[in-house]
Amino acid sequence: MTDTDPVARAAALLKEHRESIDRLDAILVYTLGERFKHTQAVGKLKAEHDLPPSDPTREATQIARLEDLAVRADLDPDFAKKFLNFIIAEVIRHHQQHQS
Repeated sequence: MTDTDPVARAAALLKEHRESIDRLDAILVYTLGERFKHTQAVGKLKAEHDLPPSDPTREATQIARLEDLAVRADLDPDFAKKFLNFIIAEVIRHHQQHQS
């Protein structure tokens, strides 16, 4: 097969896209790991100072901020909101564990 073979060209492009996806997945995982290190520290601080594990005002601000970022990044803002809500729920669960 040569570079002019459409099937070979498609296979090469597919491989390139998948390699990029794999790199981005790694970035996402390491970024989430770093984010959760910080939220764990916040949870400990909240527990030490008897602060509630949830901060609805902060959460609403963050969701609005992420929706705006999503629009600018050409990402579905509803997906971004669902994603952040999932992360926030996990963070609150961790914070509640520090409270116990």
